[in-house]
Amino acid sequence: MTLQKLGRPALALSLALVLSACAGNPKLESAGEYIDDTLLTSRVKSVLLNDPNVSGLSINVETFKGTVQLAGFVKTVAERNRAIQLAREVSGVKQVKNDILIR
Repeated sequence: MTLQKLGRPALALSLALVLSACAGNPKLESAGEYIDDTLLTSRVKSVLLNDPNVSGLSINVETFKGTVQLAGFVKTVAERNRAIQLAREVSGVKQVKNDILIR
């Protein structure tokens, strides 16, 4: 067998391995999902920081496959509810998990 004949199957196998490594599963994000979630996290955090009724610096935002988790401390129930509402209104957010505590 020549090197050229061996090269094509090796290239095809390598390509298949690379593409399968980019795929996500229920516990891991694909590369595209990771980028999308990073963008969502930035958008939600920006909205929280720009709202005068929410202490955006006190709320941590994490995103996994479109589900946004809010955690941290706020002073009132109204502030917590406003943060949840703002996060839900961001385009692309599928669900919001509330782990915000009232101090």
